[in-house]
Amino acid sequence: MATGDDTDAGSAEYQLKKYLLLLATLVATVTYAAGLNLPGGTWVEDPPEGQLAGDSILRATNYMRYIVFFYFNAISFAASLLAGLLLLILHKERQGQWGVSLLGIVRAVMVAGLIGLTGAYAVGSSHDVFTTACGGAVLAVGAAVTLVSYVYYRFLRSSSPEIAAAKDDADEILLVLAIFAATIAYVAGLNPPGGFWRSSEEGHHTAGEPVLYSLHRTRYRAFFFLDTTAFTASLLAIMLIVSSRIPIRVARPALYGSTITALLGLGGAYTLGSCRDTEHTGYVVGLFFAVAAAFIFLHFVLPKSASDNTKEPAAKPAERSWTLLEKAREDIQLLAILAATIAYQAAVDPPGGVWVESGDGHKVGDPILLTTNPIRYKIFFYFNSAAFVASLVIMVMLQWEALLVNKHALEALMILDLFGLIGAFAAGGCRDASTSFYTVALAGAVLVYVVIHIVFFTVERETTDDVPAESKPPEVKAKEEERKEKEKEEKEKLQKKRDVLLLLAILGATLTYQAGLTPPGGCWEKDDGPGGHRAGFPVLLDKYPRRYKTFYYCNAAGFMSSVALIVLLLNHNMYKPGIGCYALYVCMVAGMLSLMGAYSAGSSFHLRTSIIVLVMAAVLAAACFAVAFYVYVVWRRNKQDKSPPNQGGDVEGGQQGKCICKHCGCSRQNEEEDKPSSPPAKPDEAGRESNKEDYRMYLMLVGILGASVTYITGLKPPGGVWREDGEGHAAGNPVLYDTSKTRYNAFFYSNSISFMASITIIAWLLSWMIWPRGETDGAEQQAAAAPHQAGDPTVPAGGGNNRGLGLMRAAMVVDMLALLLAYASGSARKWGTSTKVVLLLVPVLLFVWGVLFFNKHILKFIKGWSSRKEGS
Repeated sequence: MATGDDTDAGSAEYQLKKYLLLLATLVATVTYAAGLNLPGGTWVEDPPEGQLAGDSILRATNYMRYIVFFYFNAISFAASLLAGLLLLILHKERQGQWGVSLLGIVRAVMVAGLIGLTGAYAVGSSHDVFTTACGGAVLAVGAAVTLVSYVYYRFLRSSSPEIAAAKDDADEILLVLAIFAATIAYVAGLNPPGGFWRSSEEGHHTAGEPVLYSLHRTRYRAFFFLDTTAFTASLLAIMLIVSSRIPIRVARPALYGSTITALLGLGGAYTLGSCRDTEHTGYVVGLFFAVAAAFIFLHFVLPKSASDNTKEPAAKPAERSWTLLEKAREDIQLLAILAATIAYQAAVDPPGGVWVESGDGHKVGDPILLTTNPIRYKIFFYFNSAAFVASLVIMVMLQWEALLVNKHALEALMILDLFGLIGAFAAGGCRDASTSFYTVALAGAVLVYVVIHIVFFTVERETTDDVPAESKPPEVKAKEEERKEKEKEEKEKLQKKRDVLLLLAILGATLTYQAGLTPPGGCWEKDDGPGGHRAGFPVLLDKYPRRYKTFYYCNAAGFMSSVALIVLLLNHNMYKPGIGCYALYVCMVAGMLSLMGAYSAGSSFHLRTSIIVLVMAAVLAAACFAVAFYVYVVWRRNKQDKSPPNQGGDVEGGQQGKCICKHCGCSRQNEEEDKPSSPPAKPDEAGRESNKEDYRMYLMLVGILGASVTYITGLKPPGGVWREDGEGHAAGNPVLYDTSKTRYNAFFYSNSISFMASITIIAWLLSWMIWPRGETDGAEQQAAAAPHQAGDPTVPAGGGNNRGLGLMRAAMVVDMLALLLAYASGSARKWGTSTKVVLLLVPVLLFVWGVLFFNKHILKFIKGWSSRKEGS
């Protein structure tokens, strides 16, 4: 059996580190939200039995289930945060006993997190004998397959670096898809469509029971089975991708099968859970058949019919601009996707909740905050809408390189997106002006700290005199070449660290944004007269004001520190010294500590449970400080290494003294010079191939965005659902369907079109991975068109595949437009407001045009004027 560094050097944890961080942070996101808003709902008023408003209903109706779920969820949350911290310091180049031990700890923590997630889902989503047996059977099958595979390939087969190295871009795409599928299935399973009963009725239902289960039992059970199947298949796919022991020939069929099963499960669950009547269910089923027809056409018909078609390439941007754009593109894409996700969900589930009954000046389903504080709600709404529209524009821009002169337009638009989220969070997360001010000030405090830390703790780098290359001896040239090579390696390492920090910051902002707008315990749904509580205000604020303030400021600190980190990491001049002196790491650890504090304060109203959570938080805090201590030791070591080792050498005219070959590597260079020069590689073909993989990853991310956000909002429509049966409506049905059927239909059809367009994109990419026929059929055209396509990174190879990618680009645009229409119709209750949301595209596009015009013309004019002035 292979052991030692060779085996671990090729481990999938190193190959997929960035996506394992995505897994850890998304698991932390859903468990954080589930811990603050437990399954079964919360009491909306103080019941006569002695419970508190805002407390968990499940705790009163089934205490054992509540305890088991709570601790499984808390273990998964804690393990995910710890895994994220460990992955921060897991580097492939730091091998040895420490690296092997750390790798083992990472694996154990990740397994504990997934076990906790699975246990929490099994306990929190089951409500009767059928769902318990069904969920247990499906999860048991998935666990059995995982266990058998692990035992067989752990003890009977040896792992190899070749298996881990075979993890290609297709596996990365599938891992991202499996992660998002698992998280949205987890959320939907714990919060089923129709909501929960808030009171018990003898012989009919009990408090905390899903409304859909009582009124449409068969539909609910089918939904539960499909959602659980998707959840289990997604976890199985994650295991297959991460494993470095299962052979490719075994893992690939199982991987594709589990991924397709997860997609089908999500599609079926959406069909059953998003509507209650036959008409709308038939519409969604019809869309499914349309997706199947599009899939068959794209994969089997299109490559043959498009075999004679080639496409003239677009003009290639400047090499340096293209390189900078590619470096920023993937991170900005992910940031835009998650920003659009949280903005969309915040709009259809607004802060303060919605009215549960009509009254003076409002209708049932209207946002409470719009009635009680219209100015604050409008500030939240338009800031949130600006962030959402900017995110959609970014995702569309990323598909057309011709729209981009350089990366500054993307970064400027991303900053606009972040400022929109900050404004919406400050306006919607609290109810008074002073708290909003303090919230925004937190971001400024983080920025000030980072600047101060950089000023006082940045290690000064050595500078070399500018000496002409012709006047330098060969040994000095060799040493400089080695130094340049080391600087290049350091830049690559710095870029990897920056990517990891940016990913954690993005997902930290995602996690805290929605939690700040919908605090634990919910909000009051009606006023309690003069001197009592007010509708739209957090229940926790009235019951436990200190606990609420602790939760709010810890959560706000986590959000603002994440946003400040994103701003700094988007700036090349700030993140280089910030990472070098570990200021950004300190901010990240502080943000995680804030999350633990917020979770401890908001996850339970009871002292004993809170104490246990605090103990877990203390253990995690100790782990954080251990990581910080390790980082400090490494920083001190690097600082000592960067000090000049020898000051006694001869220095003349700025040239360093004699070269020691052992250190400068001149002998290595001489040997390389003696070797015959090999023919140059073909960077154009490699660039086109890399661009195809990147483009498919972008399309998959867009498809995942549309599928995930529309899946959740389809099951939990804007305006909420009826709590009780009444005249002309049934409990669990969407309120908007009965109060404004035209608006509901506009939202439902747009949301469903976006969901199915996303599934089409994902299905096409999966078909390309399983049967890459388009590229085979297009090989001859690629060879014929090589002289035209050479050097153009925007034109993928393969005639038929080109046409397929073009159609997928069109599907992506349809997806984004449908998502915008669903947002406009579901987030507002007046058509004038919905029109304003769509018209926000105009100022956003004007902003983009202004940035592009400034970079292309005004900066060019200023530089020319400066050069002429210097010449004169």
